[in-house]
Amino acid sequence: MLHAGIVGLPNVGKSLLFNALTNSEVSFGNFLFSTIKANVGVVQLEDERLDKLALLHHSRKTVPTAFEIVDVPALVSGSSLGEGIGNQFLSSIRNVDAVCHLVRCFSDDEILHVNEKLDPLSDIDTIQLELNYTDLDSIYKRIPRLEKKARLDKSSLEKREYDLLLKLQENLENDIPIRRIQLSDEEEKLIKSYNFLSQKPLLYIANVSETDFSDLTNNKYYAQVLKRAQEEEVTVIPICATLEYELKNLDSNDQRLFLDDLNIEESGINTLAKAVYETLGLSTFFTTGEDETKAWTFKNGLGAKQCAGIVHSDFERGFIRAEVVKYDDLIAYGSYQKCKENGKFRLEGKDYQVKDGDTIVFRFNV
Repeated sequence: MLHAGIVGLPNVGKSLLFNALTNSEVSFGNFLFSTIKANVGVVQLEDERLDKLALLHHSRKTVPTAFEIVDVPALVSGSSLGEGIGNQFLSSIRNVDAVCHLVRCFSDDEILHVNEKLDPLSDIDTIQLELNYTDLDSIYKRIPRLEKKARLDKSSLEKREYDLLLKLQENLENDIPIRRIQLSDEEEKLIKSYNFLSQKPLLYIANVSETDFSDLTNNKYYAQVLKRAQEEEVTVIPICATLEYELKNLDSNDQRLFLDDLNIEESGINTLAKAVYETLGLSTFFTTGEDETKAWTFKNGLGAKQCAGIVHSDFERGFIRAEVVKYDDLIAYGSYQKCKENGKFRLEGKDYQVKDGDTIVFRFNV
């Protein structure tokens, strides 16, 4: 299962957002380091296509795709050296697939700020520097162990790794995270085991007030974060953690009415979940029938045989073909038979690149 981590300074709303995302009730308070250990929960990705397919086939069960979210303990300047509760932060974030950086973009004199002033760009820099420093620490420890072998054998794997680490070190010391460094496939493989924090895909979450969420034009803090995100070519998602927390206790109809009253098209939670998938280059295909309609997550670019293995290892091992119908076509024509009659039913081989929204029947023999 995909893992995403929510990071941020103290009192930016991480635990409140975590509760909204996972329908949980973890404790938090208006004081620094109110979260001192990682909270872990599961977020289901809402997808109206799943419900429509289930309705079409009268499925007895629907299974949405999901990912695990980690509410990482807050960090401060110096966390990479163990300041605050830095060690808990590092152990919690090391194995996530994506970093969701929650940035405070709302004013509230009653909610403490660790630096006693609201400055989203400074907050972003603080978090990024701690990620960079942590990676530098790993590099500083590794380089001396490689140096002797690298000098003795210029063609060795250690020499290539040594040179690459020096390249990363220079960039990190100039405040450039690894994700912004152009690396070859070979270089990616060389450093894969390091699990560098600044290499992980990143997106920003701008936590705004309820008033600003329905109209962001007057929120100067959000504008600052948006500009930074555009410069770094990353996604920023505006969200009101307080609003999302209130919404989680309403049924779907009441949620829709509540959002309509505020002139909001979609909840921030749904937008965020989709953004995590897009950041990681993930999409969804479906299997559907009377017993079950299920959404499956796959990495963009995977072939039909590989996607068959996501459903079951036997499907991949004995793969014969994939019977594919696009979601839109299946909904438009109402059945697989009608899709066949209208040329919308395709037989694909193992190398067919599965597309988002494909509904698939895998044929196999073991």
